Amino acid sequence: MTSSSGPAGAAPPAVPLRGDGSPARLLVVDDEESLADLLVEALSFQGYAVTAARSGTEALAAVESDRPDLVILDVNMPGIDGFGVADRLRASGDQTPIIFLTARTAPDDLRDGYGSGGDDYLMKPFRLEELSLRVSAVLRRTLGREAAPRGGDTVAVADLVLDLAAHQVTRGGATVDLSPTEFRLLRYLASNAGRVVSKSELLKQVWGYDFDTESSLAETYVFYLRRKLDKLGPRLIHTVRGVGYMLRPPQE
Repeated sequence: MTSSSGPAGAAPPAVPLRGDGSPARLLVVDDEESLADLLVEALSFQGYAVTAARSGTEALAAVESDRPDLVILDVNMPGIDGFGVADRLRASGDQTPIIFLTARTAPDDLRDGYGSGGDDYLMKPFRLEELSLRVSAVLRRTLGREAAPRGGDTVAVADLVLDLAAHQVTRGGATVDLSPTEFRLLRYLASNAGRVVSKSELLKQVWGYDFDTESSLAETYVFYLRRKLDKLGPRLIHTVRGVGYMLRPPQE
């Protein structure tokens, strides 16, 4: 990690607060003690309530006991690695947001990370300012500040139906199992059906990233959405090369 300046024009983010007015709680998980201590110190200085775990086993126990609002999770740990921790949390129904930290760069590793239910993926070495901006963006989106949709609201495109109140998706009557992030992305694409949506627009509207960042979030999540939707019918999400993505009904 480096401490050089963050994305151009980015201001230090305010610490998001919980419903009771207390600072958001972060759990830092890394077996590299020096990095974990540095992150705890830096994020605590910014105003977060931060605890640390040194292994996957400790992380699972800490999530259960401390109920953090976000987990900053290293992938490359002995024993239960970061993907294993995420898999176990999601299998138990725990939807605590996760930002993965890793030195892995292969596309399959990125997909494994998002497939395990991660909300973001930051490759080492990284700038503290970049991590701070991403932490703030994820928390602003996940601390319950979004207004709940009215009961019965739905969005439909061809045989794809999104129940916004129940957070359920069906295609051709078959249920499509999506993570919360996948649902938000599909909801935005479906609400803008027939219009090309750029990657930068998706990062801003779906992830809350209103700053410049190099991220494969959009393309990786689109990959997962396509894989889940395409097995139930013709392709709905199309790439407009060099521009972005469009969700539209299949052409006759």
